[in-house]
Amino acid sequence: MGLMEALIFLCKGQFWRMAVFWTVSLILSYLQLFSQTHLSRKSKLFDRCSSISSSAIRKPICIITGSYLILVVGKSDGLSSNGDIKLPCQSPVIDEIVGSSQADVFDTLKSATLRLWIKFNSKTSTTTVLALLDRVTWYLLPVQATSGLGAAVSYALAKEGYCVILAGRSLHSLSKVASEIKEQIDDACVKAFQVDLSSYKSILSFKHSLQQWLLDSDLHCSVQLLINNAGILATSYRVTTEQCDQMVSTNYIGPFCLTKLLLPLLEQSPIPSRVVNVTSFTHRNVSSMEVTRETISGQWFSKLSSYPYAHVYEYSKLCLLLFTYELHRQVGLAEKSHSVSVIAADPGVVKTNIMREIPSCLSWLAFFVLKLLGLLQSPEVGITSVLDAVHAPPETSGVYFFGGNGRTLRSSQLSYNSKLAKDLWDASSQIFLERQLASRDTT
Repeated sequence: MGLMEALIFLCKGQFWRMAVFWTVSLILSYLQLFSQTHLSRKSKLFDRCSSISSSAIRKPICIITGSYLILVVGKSDGLSSNGDIKLPCQSPVIDEIVGSSQADVFDTLKSATLRLWIKFNSKTSTTTVLALLDRVTWYLLPVQATSGLGAAVSYALAKEGYCVILAGRSLHSLSKVASEIKEQIDDACVKAFQVDLSSYKSILSFKHSLQQWLLDSDLHCSVQLLINNAGILATSYRVTTEQCDQMVSTNYIGPFCLTKLLLPLLEQSPIPSRVVNVTSFTHRNVSSMEVTRETISGQWFSKLSSYPYAHVYEYSKLCLLLFTYELHRQVGLAEKSHSVSVIAADPGVVKTNIMREIPSCLSWLAFFVLKLLGLLQSPEVGITSVLDAVHAPPETSGVYFFGGNGRTLRSSQLSYNSKLAKDLWDASSQIFLERQLASRDTT
């Protein structure tokens, strides 16, 4: 059954777009980096400098976002040789289960009184749902909010003396990561907060909780570093409670709203503060882009016969990059924001669970080929470009870090389209304002 689903997946054009286009764009990025470093005189390397040395603040606050917990329901294929549950490649009927937290879900499962909000595909009939629930074997697929790249960055910055704030959907997973960091680093300051980046209300609640925690902890009510690291690759169209595409909402709209809400705290910092947006080389595959409300929210993709997940991922990462450059320009114009810098960081290909919705045999093959080509990195190596962005001199802003060793690269030509970036900013700000007003009305 798993093999058949993998073969069906293999026949889809979106998979081959990932396999071919993404690999080519990655190789071209490294060739451009090589040419810029060894053949061009314009190459500039940024040395790392410490943000901890200032006496104006006791511990710099760093916020790292991660993907939320997804609980998938479907039929189990049994157990593998190491005891793990064998999961099917995709569930054709049920998209996901939305629970409160991983700990709550597992505790409730034990007592067999689980109440779940099940979101079904729009084409699923009630009869099909009831029939499926009668015969289905339930399993849970937890996706840690700060696994892979996020966990590696968290550990590195906690070791350097940052007070690290982990923000993600699964408070249980986040708390586990925080505990592991504290076990390895004696004086580590790590705090976990629950937030769903696809929900404005959740982001707003996180901001209020963060401010209260800073006051209770006798810390300066400001933020020195925000790393927008959250990102998912969803292979099916899913709509959020705010009627947006889940992938676009998590990869772009959520980070946009979070940054807008936290900008006052970044501006209040007594030392230079920074926003680091973790983007991807896949943005280079977007050749044109139209800014409308439907495209920004991702609602336009629901009208297509099949969900173009590779295109949507590329689009969301280009939006994040355009947002980075436009925020850099906006910050430069604002007098009170002159000490806030904005940087994009591209870790390249890192072995994480980003391809968790791709059939396991195909994702394994992809990682194997990338490893043979020397393009696959571990999270510990992949974080170098992110750390380069974090530790670049305070005056550094509006640049794209790639390849480690303090190296920067020019992103795609489309990403430097200032009119497109301004249109995207205006349209996104309108969505942000509408959600802000709606949140006030409900409270």
